[in-house]
Amino acid sequence: MKRWIRILLTSSLIAMLMPGLALAQESPYFVTYDQHLEEPGNLELAVTTTVGVPRNEQPGYWAPYSEIEYGVKAWWTSEFYLEALSRRQDSTIFTGWRWENRFRLIPREHLINPVLYLEYERLNEASSIQKEIVGEAHVLDEPNSELRREVANELEAKFIFGSNWRDWNISENFILEKNFSEDEGVEFGYAFGLSRPLGTLASSSDCAWCRENFAVGIEMYGGLGSSREFGLADTAHYLAPAVSWQMGNGALRFSPAFGLTHQSAPVLLRVGYSHEIHGFGKMISALFGRRP
Repeated sequence: MKRWIRILLTSSLIAMLMPGLALAQESPYFVTYDQHLEEPGNLELAVTTTVGVPRNEQPGYWAPYSEIEYGVKAWWTSEFYLEALSRRQDSTIFTGWRWENRFRLIPREHLINPVLYLEYERLNEASSIQKEIVGEAHVLDEPNSELRREVANELEAKFIFGSNWRDWNISENFILEKNFSEDEGVEFGYAFGLSRPLGTLASSSDCAWCRENFAVGIEMYGGLGSSREFGLADTAHYLAPAVSWQMGNGALRFSPAFGLTHQSAPVLLRVGYSHEIHGFGKMISALFGRRP
């Protein structure tokens, strides 16, 4: 598994160092998805981590993951994830991969813009990035050596509804997840986000600290039980302020998520960096002598 950890760290380093053109304003959300997709032909590299501060005497953990996102069409964005986990007083392990696809169902901007999200996941029980919160609360109650042996094949679907109202973005997600490796029924979850840029008029000067380079928001997300027991019993819920900062060729995001129930972790700290390469598809086509 050390090979997978090296791949994860290498892809993270590439995301931070690779040159490119400036990004559009990055959403501050970590869990909630809005209606915006990647521009066709553009490639985005990102590295993100979730730091969990658990309750009682359970050890804390660090769960990094790398993302490679590509705009296939104006209505279709595809993304691939690699993730890992490191726990205090335990080991560092590779926890799995995900393949995500988002499809915009209505091409033009409307009052409410629906997006269909489908993701295939091959993860072990140590997966802790908590990119979504579904079913009952996530608990690391065994050593990594035991958790890594239990591998699940899962299909996740999200119904995403996004709206832009004046300078605000309002996004709602309803989540369904099915584990094909065990008979657990279908697990449910939700995410809600509200965000806006601090400035809407571009400055005449090139400055890193201009208001238009920052966006702020707040998310709320949690589990809704399963098809066997729908509801809020034994579920985790979080309230998370978030901020993103556009830095020339990249964007930095940060969010502390605060647990709202006893089953939630007291705090989840999330930080991420993303870098977009404009015209990546055209560059690859030119490299192989093909028309874009």
